[in-house]
Amino acid sequence: MIKVIKTNNLITIVGHANSNVYGKDIVCASASSIIYTTINAIKRIDKNAIDVIDNDIMKINLLKDDEITNSLINNMIDLLRSLEKDYPKNIKVKEN
Repeated sequence: MIKVIKTNNLITIVGHANSNVYGKDIVCASASSIIYTTINAIKRIDKNAIDVIDNDIMKINLLKDDEITNSLINNMIDLLRSLEKDYPKNIKVKEN
């Protein structure tokens, strides 16, 4: 299961969807597309707005509190929540 945890200025993403075999996992592909599109959009607008650590556990540190960054992050969380509604056994989104 993919777990997305947002607390204050940190978003942690860990796990694998395991909805299908590698290369055919639409939940993983969807989550990855949502997350990387958001990261790339924010970095194109302001490369200093976030810091991303992308290892076994992805961490997105929000370094700036501005309208564009917040809107893009909120949109990402909303899209991931929509995915969670369709695939509750494969992705969980939590905000603290």
